[in-house]
Amino acid sequence: MNEALRPFAGEYDYIVAGAGSAGCVVANRLSADPSKKVLLLEAGGQDNWIWYHVPVGYLFAIGNPRSDWMFETQPQPGLNGRALAYPRGKVIGGSSAINAMITMRGQAADYDAWRDSGLPGWGWDDVLPVFRDIEDHFLGESEVHGTGGEWRVEAPRVQWQILDAVRDAALELGIAKTPDFNTGDNEGSGYFHVNQKAGRRWSAARGFLKPAQGRRNLRLETGALIERVMVTDGRASGLIFRQNGQRFTVAARAQIILSAGAIGSPQILQRSGIGPAPVLAQAGIEPILDLRGVGANLQDHLQQRAIYKVSGAETLNQIYYSLSGKVKMGLDYALRRRGPLTMAPSQLGIFARSDERHARANVQFHVQPLSLDKFGEPLHRFPAITVAACNLRPTSRGSVRIASGDPGAAPVIDPNYLDTDEDRQVATQAIQLTRRLMQQPALARFSPEEYVPGPSSSGKDLSQVAGDIGTTIFHPVGTVKMGRVDDPMAVVDARLRVKGLDGLRVIDASVMPQITSGNTNTPTIMIAAKGAAMI
Repeated sequence: MNEALRPFAGEYDYIVAGAGSAGCVVANRLSADPSKKVLLLEAGGQDNWIWYHVPVGYLFAIGNPRSDWMFETQPQPGLNGRALAYPRGKVIGGSSAINAMITMRGQAADYDAWRDSGLPGWGWDDVLPVFRDIEDHFLGESEVHGTGGEWRVEAPRVQWQILDAVRDAALELGIAKTPDFNTGDNEGSGYFHVNQKAGRRWSAARGFLKPAQGRRNLRLETGALIERVMVTDGRASGLIFRQNGQRFTVAARAQIILSAGAIGSPQILQRSGIGPAPVLAQAGIEPILDLRGVGANLQDHLQQRAIYKVSGAETLNQIYYSLSGKVKMGLDYALRRRGPLTMAPSQLGIFARSDERHARANVQFHVQPLSLDKFGEPLHRFPAITVAACNLRPTSRGSVRIASGDPGAAPVIDPNYLDTDEDRQVATQAIQLTRRLMQQPALARFSPEEYVPGPSSSGKDLSQVAGDIGTTIFHPVGTVKMGRVDDPMAVVDARLRVKGLDGLRVIDASVMPQITSGNTNTPTIMIAAKGAAMI
């Protein structure tokens, strides 16, 4: 692209790249100071589509080029050569506009491990006040929850008999019921709390960005694809971005903050000449700063997604294909903001230990009263539930890298799933635990029949079966790792400043040194609030 560079109108103290989950928070917090001018650049569009707001809209948004960047992984040896779709939100609010809406902090020990690795200020006692501050929780003010914050948390507004039975089955396995997964120890079974308000999705754009858009010192530009960071005399001085077929330069008087996510932020850094020298050379990029960790350390939660046919139980599969069921769903939502249209993708969660070696829960189940081959495809026409178990703390590490300097080119995403013996063992145990769960007496009246992996898996090694049915649960983190100054793979320090370069921070899920033990959106919101306070 050879268009001339044009200066972008206006002068700005802060430029935030990415209006996703983290960027919305950062822009909100920085623009709270009226003396500072903030420019927020988002490559996606506005959230002016009904399926961004009706909770069940994830079924239509994931896998749709209007709302999803439509990335794919490289073929994965651990998944028996399969490549996976890798959804990322293409809209203000980012993936919080198309995700599961599940609010999950993880475990206290996750953050204590960050602190103990040499990252002061990131232990559980440090981050808990931030979690409380951002929350507006339906359970009210307590030692662990807050009210009055921008991040609305509510109870689910639909219940299913079959999920109650699965929870009873977990109890028969010795897994206790819990009313709240977010107290620091999430072991047990319960219904996920969700980021909704009165039956509508509560994205980061709705909670943090839109209330701030009336501020005269905050400017949002959509359709703005970041090309690279400009560096002058060892300092990040501005950005080059593309919008409506034109290329613009814009300068930052104070700082640039990359909040483009675990896939987007390492791409911007690499296109800017900041990253591993071999990766930059292969993409034809002249290096400015050789940082080995940019794009490395990719972690994700891989789930073993089992499907069970059931009888004598209502599931979304039957309702979806029934005219009367659709009418009832529509009326229930229109009149009461309740019912299946308010559903998060998963309603019931179970946190358990795959074996006695683990001091804390290391497997998370997402149980859904529906089934489909994959997101973006139709629901099955038979009654069924999905019981997906993921390894909360995988030891496999993957990477994200650019293929060229073209910001419109798809990244090379290689999660490297099931690369380690430990991960293959946990995946095998997750399948075994799923089967034990579904064989408990509490479920006998529903006659559960394994459809996936099903009879075709008979006689196969379960680690191979895990490769056949494993799929992402959409939690990429870690590609711009936070770490000690002497850590050769660290990209940012404990204050989220890029090593070796002034004026540039990264604030999003990419800075996690290790993945949290649960859904990653709320921890990303916390990181954004904490990072903005550091600025």
